[in-house]
Amino acid sequence: MYVHRLTVGPFEMNCYIVYDESNSECLLIDPGDEPDRIIDTIRDMNLVPKRIISTHAHIDHIRFLSDIQKHYDIPYYLFEGDLPLLESLNDQGILFGLKTSSAPEVNGFLKEEQNIELGQQSFRIIHTPGHSPGSISLYGSGSLFCGDVLFKDSIGRTDLYGGNYDLLLKSIKEKLLTLPDNTIVYPGHGDTTTIEREKNHNMFLNNDRNYFI
Repeated sequence: MYVHRLTVGPFEMNCYIVYDESNSECLLIDPGDEPDRIIDTIRDMNLVPKRIISTHAHIDHIRFLSDIQKHYDIPYYLFEGDLPLLESLNDQGILFGLKTSSAPEVNGFLKEEQNIELGQQSFRIIHTPGHSPGSISLYGSGSLFCGDVLFKDSIGRTDLYGGNYDLLLKSIKEKLLTLPDNTIVYPGHGDTTTIEREKNHNMFLNNDRNYFI
């Protein structure tokens, strides 16, 4: 499996193009901004997008996502808990003083433990609420795409719609830190990290060191 990261938009959000060496098909995770740049990159890499998945529906992750969906005419999926956020895309734009496209068409809602296939790879959907009600992570092939739930040395903010600090910590500790230590973490912002590093160095997660014993 290969992962290509593009950092896009004024919020410097990470869009991921994930593809398998067995064919030219790719999965787009959070292609939320700079659609022309994303489209040009996919063309230059000779890839064929098959579906789009949002880890959640804050403006930086969906601002121009519908432009990508329309260009490739491919299905779009997210967790139903973030549908109110998706439907409020225009209001989010007004709040931040940013233009947006129309909200993308949802072709299906993701479910806990659902598997997403890509070539010879498979990714498991993990519902990880706390940053937003419908935040999800995708885990497979030793990689975790977690949106704005977990960052290198930090965690997602909880002061936006539907945020819940205690629930976020519960999601991280019970659903993400239980993954193998060598899991590569691809967050929605910033650099990659690993589960082991965050267990040992993330100040938000180390209040009770006995948790990891």
